[in-house]
Amino acid sequence: MANEADSAEGADGSDRVGEHVRIFQRGNVWYANFQHGGKQHRPSLNTTSKKEARRKALQIEVKLAAGQWNPAPEAATVPQAVAAYLDFLRAEERSPKTLSKYTKVFERVAELGTERKVKNLLGIDLAFIDAYRRKRTDDGVAPKTKYTETVIVRQLVLFALSRNMLATDPLRGLKMKKPKPTTQPCWTPEQLTAILANAPVTVKSAFTLLAETGMRFGELAWLTWEDVDVEANVLRIRPKEGWKPKSGDCRAIPISPVVQEILDALPRRWRWVVTMPPSATHPTSGRQWTERRLLSALKQVLRGLDFPGKLHTFRHAFISNALLKGTAVAVVREWVGHVDQQVIDLYTHVHNNASQTAMQRLAEANQQLQKEDKSRDSKEASSAQTQHTRKEDRNENDAK
Repeated sequence: MANEADSAEGADGSDRVGEHVRIFQRGNVWYANFQHGGKQHRPSLNTTSKKEARRKALQIEVKLAAGQWNPAPEAATVPQAVAAYLDFLRAEERSPKTLSKYTKVFERVAELGTERKVKNLLGIDLAFIDAYRRKRTDDGVAPKTKYTETVIVRQLVLFALSRNMLATDPLRGLKMKKPKPTTQPCWTPEQLTAILANAPVTVKSAFTLLAETGMRFGELAWLTWEDVDVEANVLRIRPKEGWKPKSGDCRAIPISPVVQEILDALPRRWRWVVTMPPSATHPTSGRQWTERRLLSALKQVLRGLDFPGKLHTFRHAFISNALLKGTAVAVVREWVGHVDQQVIDLYTHVHNNASQTAMQRLAEANQQLQKEDKSRDSKEASSAQTQHTRKEDRNENDAK
């Protein structure tokens, strides 16, 4: 290409655009060719139109003349971008659970990237996302999981763009339709009573606090005695070193009489309000509950009762019951923190069903009353007619 610098048209079909830039075609795509900083540059112009290629080349020519042209950043490799993004998330103090979830997604991305021979982030394109989603569908994951993981990959690419690790967005035009929330199990008050009645003593306090407050498991596990505000009569959900509430929720939950009774009965020898019982593996008392251990205990109780559910179902049941009892949505949100509107709509739907059922019972009761009134009126009319007939008969006999 350097030998053609003085000719308007090169032997290979390249064309001069200005003093410094020529354009040439490779396959169907047009490229620019010029010297800058003692190096030869041949960036793609990302077009198959010669007219558009000339326009873009002229823009480069102007920047070169003004000393403003900078080469596009070389696309980072996927491992480089992932390492940088995870470092950013740690700096943002994301929870270990979040970091673990992101890391697993990136491991799957790296595995698929190896299969598809992806060299750098430019290979994480729309076709790659389609392949990733198909693979996760074959794995049998739920639509919500597939959507969430796609969002995580999208966030990785956007982060790389913001850090100049990419020149162009390989996922431009990506459209993600958020799936509708699936119906979650939600225990009735009677079922909740049965669960607590059958819970072992070692877990009953934890289960009761979840049922009476709508707390998430993490909020329960990280609840300390310092969070029990006796004067204000509230439990304070707030960050601790090494943990913070989901979505940054900092809130106060009023202490109900049932919760107060539980708190009064619990020992205050350790930092945490509820703690795991000692075990053969961990004989020391006062340890924080792990989600796996508490869920395992709940599953045993649910199997005996043949109920569906998980630890988060305590939260579902609390929200549903609060709405059924007429508590305003704004107040419920104040108690339980962030709840997606679609999820609130599901709970409200449960509330509406109960309302409709109650209205149906009221209508049936009114109909029954109307029937009884008609029956009574009919009997009274019949009795009056009978008395009138008897009187006429007596009068007729007297006349005879």
